[in-house]
Amino acid sequence: MKKQVLVNAKIVNEGTSFFSDVLIHHGRIEKIAPYISDPNADVFDINGNYLIPGMIDDQVHFRDPGLTYKGNLTSESRAAVAGGVTSFMDMPNTVPNTLNRDLLEQKYQAAAQQSLANYSFFMGVTAGNLEEALRVDNESVCGITDDGLYFNEQQILANNPEYLEKLFSRAETLVALHSEDESIIDQNYERYFTETKGQISFALHAKIRSTEACLKATKQVLDIQSNYHNRLHFFHISTGEEAMLFPASTDYRNKRVTAEACIHHLWFTEKDYEKRGGDIKWNPSIKTEFDRVTLIQALKEGRIDIIASDHAPHSKEEKQGTYEQVKSGAPIVQHTLPLLFELASRGEISVEQIVEKTSHRVADIYRLKDRGYLREGYYADLVEMQPNSPWHVTTTSLFYRCGWAPVVGERLSAKVKRTFVNGNLVFQEDAFMSDAKGSRLFFEKIR
Repeated sequence: MKKQVLVNAKIVNEGTSFFSDVLIHHGRIEKIAPYISDPNADVFDINGNYLIPGMIDDQVHFRDPGLTYKGNLTSESRAAVAGGVTSFMDMPNTVPNTLNRDLLEQKYQAAAQQSLANYSFFMGVTAGNLEEALRVDNESVCGITDDGLYFNEQQILANNPEYLEKLFSRAETLVALHSEDESIIDQNYERYFTETKGQISFALHAKIRSTEACLKATKQVLDIQSNYHNRLHFFHISTGEEAMLFPASTDYRNKRVTAEACIHHLWFTEKDYEKRGGDIKWNPSIKTEFDRVTLIQALKEGRIDIIASDHAPHSKEEKQGTYEQVKSGAPIVQHTLPLLFELASRGEISVEQIVEKTSHRVADIYRLKDRGYLREGYYADLVEMQPNSPWHVTTTSLFYRCGWAPVVGERLSAKVKRTFVNGNLVFQEDAFMSDAKGSRLFFEKIR
């Protein structure tokens, strides 16, 4: 691979911003210095734009295999790199569910042939595969999770304390959970179904999948974990009250419990159901402005550790119909970073904090090897973000296979200009520049 020099870059890394050049060789960052000249290198002028480590998205549903009419590893990884996501971790709720190591490795093999971004895949855990789930290799698999799966036909893992005890007492890898109380959700649904005579509006989604349902489940899981000190990660915390359950701490390497917020909970509020309807039906639900603002504050305080997309595409048909008919989830991986930069332009979060929560801390809490920072010797997973370049999200600008997004029509002020994955320029100026495939992610053995 030919050397590359990125010049005139405003680097954002490890809490600071500074102007510098970057030399890339053999897919890694060889040198960071104020001025670099190499006659044998290709030169890319960053023109004072931000140069940041690529986002590492620890929660996506790329739908491959079995649900590829919604999305697949090729289409969704293209959308990811177009949005500045250079690495992803994919959920096990494919068809078949990823519940054994053979199926898990088949996904890795498929990604090696299809994915433009770096990749890892979670092993699923349900009532019947505990022994198999516990055998995953810590160094080559990001973790085990129930997200998108049911422990049994009616409940998620967070609602099964006896099983959690077994899992937490034995797990040596990271366990990531979806945390809501299904009994409270069922009670709320019956109440509002009766009150509305079966005509439930999408605005009631936040009351059905309520703060109380989230808070009760998260408290229970935290109580159980405290007996075992296993490595636990909470996906998509959606309420301000939940966020306050986590202590403010920046000692990320030693945290045994971590949590994430997702972009839709930082961008939308319950007021947006009137305009967006079922397009923004996610589980957990989008809630109040208080929750949105408190989650952002919790990110700044180190209570919430990272930001993810929870990219979950469905076909247009699956997002139409009544409340009961519309499936939960939406495509958003291509727009997570631009939306965060829009929040930065509003003064709600800094660019340095965006980089910390989308790259540095993901690498830290998952113990990723040589990724997540702009450091000499690390892989050159880099994104050029161009500020002050207003644009509207249109249907024609989407790379999602499903062909729609809940942010169509939004006006954003920053855009992804270039994305490098392992030193390969894969995306530039709204076009894909290379079909070079990403690499499997690797992790430290001890989590």
